[in-house]
Amino acid sequence: MPSVSVITEQFVSAAELMASVLGAEGYPFVTMPHPISSATAEALASHAQIAAAQCVALLTSGQAR
Repeated sequence: MPSVSVITEQFVSAAELMASVLGAEGYPFVTMPHPISSATAEALASHAQIAAAQCVALLTSGQAR
């Protein structure tokens, strides 16, 4: 089943390392600004809307795994 992960920018290296260790090097993921816990509702909604569009693009382009 095609999938894509959403993570904050703070965890890019960890996500790339984990994907590599698990045999999924190059696994696609979408990043959001870090941290999200202190973002306002409006900022979080805006970031989520952008991330959702990026997820759809990955899932429909054949790049998702």
